[in-house]
Amino acid sequence: MHEEYVRENKLREKTDKELDLELIKSIIKTKNDLNNLNKNYEFAEDELIDYYLYQIKANQSKLNYLLKKAKKKGIILEMFNEIGIRKMQKYENMKVV
Repeated sequence: MHEEYVRENKLREKTDKELDLELIKSIIKTKNDLNNLNKNYEFAEDELIDYYLYQIKANQSKLNYLLKKAKKKGIILEMFNEIGIRKMQKYENMKVV
């Protein structure tokens, strides 16, 4: 029998800048999700109304938490930064793996 050895990669801790960027991306994604949920709620029928209300409330709570966290870290979301990050996210999503 042959034994297989798996190479262990050491995990690298993320820098403060990378953590801040992740936080900003999360805020933008949550805002987009919330906008989509609100649009879907407008056309919801029957039991889906409760579903969308629950999802909207959950995303609002998540967004409030993320914004408080960003404020504590002193991160200011300017429109220019937000637009640049959105463009970067679109580019990352287009990458072929």
